[in-house]
Amino acid sequence: MSKYRFETKILAEGAVILALTLILKEVLPPVFRLPQGGSVSWAGMVPLLWFSLRRGFYFGVVTGAIYGLINMFLGGYIVGPVQAFLGYPIAFAALGLCGIFKKYPLLGVAVGIFGRFLAHFVEGVVFFAIYAPAGMHPVIYSAVYNGSYLLVEFIVSAVIMYILVKRRLLWVYL
Repeated sequence: MSKYRFETKILAEGAVILALTLILKEVLPPVFRLPQGGSVSWAGMVPLLWFSLRRGFYFGVVTGAIYGLINMFLGGYIVGPVQAFLGYPIAFAALGLCGIFKKYPLLGVAVGIFGRFLAHFVEGVVFFAIYAPAGMHPVIYSAVYNGSYLLVEFIVSAVIMYILVKRRLLWVYL
């Protein structure tokens, strides 16, 4: 038996996580939204991060990529296939990196969100440099733009994950 086999229990849990993430990121209005995309949600990444910590890197990456595809098809901003792949399935799959750090959940949250930041950062430099203000280098623009909302998302996610860890709710019913 492969440890990467999607059992019914994991599949059902992943579906619930996807639904919860969709509610938190797509249905509820964001705390704030940036003009060229990106927003701070009401802890929208926590379910994916939590699932990655519970089920590990592989299942976290797969579930994050599926969420990225759903997010893209629900009205993502697409300028080409490479940008679409980088900005949606790869960026959200990066949240699965959190699953590598089961013993250090807050480090996992930081690594997962940093992985998402890197995907959006590269996407911003390569595909959205035209939005940089006159005289500002696209690398700095992309770092500031994407860092501005992902830093807030990290803080919100880290606080909630800290509470889940302290209350021993992270691995309930595993």
